[in-house]
Parts: sequence; C-alpha cells; structure tokens
Amino acid sequence: MPTHFHAIVWIEHPQAHVFHVGRSGDDQIVIHPHLPTKHLHHKAGSIGSGHAAPDKEFLAQVMNAVSDAGEILIIGPASAKTEFAKYLREQRSKIGDLIVAVEPADHPSDREIVAYAKQYFKIAPPRVAAVGGASRG
Repeated sequence: MPTHFHAIVWIEHPQAHVFHVGRSGDDQIVIHPHLPTKHLHHKAGSIGSGHAAPDKEFLAQVMNAVSDAGEILIIGPASAKTEFAKYLREQRSKIGDLIVAVEPADHPSDREIVAYAKQYFKIAPPRVAAVGGASRG
C-alpha cells in the first residue's frame, strides 16, 4: 500500500491513473472500469441528457486507491474529474475534504502527471550529498 502523503488522480471514463508521490519516489495504480463505456447518442426531442451515468463501482475503486492520502489533486479531460470529486464528497466527506483542487488536463504522459504533482505539492527531489573528489582549500 502506498505510504506517500500526496495523491494525484488523472481520470476519464475508460480509466484512472492514480499516483502517490513523495520525496522518496512515486507509486502508480491504473484502474479500468469493469463495464466498458457506452456511447449514447442524443436524439432531438428525447428526454434526458444523453450522457451515461457515472460508473459507481469504478469510482469506488478509485476512491479506495486514494483513501490513505493526505491531499488529493484530481485532473483530467471532460467531466469525469468533477464526477469523481462529487462522488468522494458524497460517499466519504472526510476523503472529499482532502481534495485540494480539480483541474482540467488533456492527456499528459505519466511522467508529466508526476512532474505536475511534484510541482503542485512543492515536492523537491531528495538532496544528494557530495562524495569524494571535492577538496577544501
């Protein structure tokens, strides 16, 4: 189980990438919903929004992946990020209170997500002590 204080979630309907980041490194979990995303076609004059309802089981899996974090940053394209934030606040307000921001992000690479999280949470890389070779004069 991750032991890092900060978590960043990049989420869209077909998947979520959860990263726990800290000075000592990062851990990644990729979560896919059990049910494939269905594409709904909105027909003029029909009742309803034409959008599929959020997959509660998928959102619960992502919530479990961040349940031990101290701060959660949620990013992603479209509406999945706000649906996930709303789900956290409704299901477990204590976890919902850990959300520090919900921001748009297209499709960054995993490295870009981790770099963004480290910048956002102001996590500096560990310092490396100088070894040998240097002389004091």
